[in-house]
Amino acid sequence: MTDSRESRSTGLHAWGVVALLWPVAVLNYLDRMMVATMRSSIRSDIPDIANDAEFGLLMAIFMWVYAALSPVGGYLADRFNRRWTILLSLLVWSAVTWLTGHAHSFTQMAWLRAAMGVSEAFYMPAALALIADAHPGETRSRAIGLHLSGVYVGQALGGLGGWIADTSSWRNAFIWFGAAGVVYGLVLAGLLRDPGRAREQAAGEKPIPLGSTLKVLLGCGGFLLLVLHFTLPAQPGWAVKNWLPTFLSSEFGLKQGPAGLSATGYVTLASVAGVILGGVLADRWSRRTPRGRIHVSALGVALCIPALIGFGMPGSLGMAIACMMLFGLGFGLFDANNMPILAQLVGPRYRATGYGIMNFVSISAGAGITILLGRMRDSGIPMSRAFLILAAVTAISVAVVSAIRLPAAIPNPKS
Repeated sequence: MTDSRESRSTGLHAWGVVALLWPVAVLNYLDRMMVATMRSSIRSDIPDIANDAEFGLLMAIFMWVYAALSPVGGYLADRFNRRWTILLSLLVWSAVTWLTGHAHSFTQMAWLRAAMGVSEAFYMPAALALIADAHPGETRSRAIGLHLSGVYVGQALGGLGGWIADTSSWRNAFIWFGAAGVVYGLVLAGLLRDPGRAREQAAGEKPIPLGSTLKVLLGCGGFLLLVLHFTLPAQPGWAVKNWLPTFLSSEFGLKQGPAGLSATGYVTLASVAGVILGGVLADRWSRRTPRGRIHVSALGVALCIPALIGFGMPGSLGMAIACMMLFGLGFGLFDANNMPILAQLVGPRYRATGYGIMNFVSISAGAGITILLGRMRDSGIPMSRAFLILAAVTAISVAVVSAIRLPAAIPNPKS
């Protein structure tokens, strides 16, 4: 009877972690998409953002800082405390979002986007590692997928940015959501716990030095392949996040508000379905074979390829909507299983650092894609051509993830 009660309590805590972190995931990605969907209003209000290349640079600055500090945020979460890492991230996010509503120059926007990169670099590695710790075994992909559905809901709400800018002011959106982040931070501070860290301290486990952590991660062939697999499909993912509103506006003559809502809405709805379906399917498939999560990830990436080809040959808005939904579904299947696959390769005390390294490589490349697409637009090169190239890049990832070999034993020293 006692064992049953303890198991039920543990299960409630595990899903409670997901429930508490879900709104933070929403807020993190809300900010990213609002900048993209309010491009016209921001450029009109801040004249020294002279062209699309400079606007792309603003988004890239965020991505570069986010990429560079992701391994740092992950390592600090592994070494010290994931709860405090998450809380600090939300505090900085709220302050920076509020201040963005008061920016009046390219330089101010650039510094604020850099500060936002600092905030978000500390959130995702810590959050996913905390969820993976709370959900060993059969519920892990479902828990990660449910949390990541918040990412896509945040992207969809970011699409409201264009509507807010058209009906009120783009500044109000940042001010309002920054205040909301402060309020939720107080709730999170009172309820979120990191029992994994408490257990390590009670057992007298010593923090693992950075050199030892890197030796384990970089010495694991499966991890290196996972980094590449994580990076390749992310490039069209960043292109869709940062430039799809502009693509729809230029290809189909949509205004800023409808273009922003369409670019985020269709992809996001399908992605929410994808991460939830991807989690359920991967957990079930993994009961039959340890490679179940790898198979679901490969399937998701494969679905993205025809969607990108469709973007590269735009015929009608209806076709573009179908491609957006197919891309979102496939990307969701892929996204739900990156941390679960990482958890099959390395132990709990390396996971936040490992995910931070994955973010570093993936987002660094994504920043380059973001700037390149801005320069292509300034040069008159159609964005559809870039989507065809990205389809070929994505196809490589199916072979990469299929080549991952799972270890017989997961390295996770006690001291």
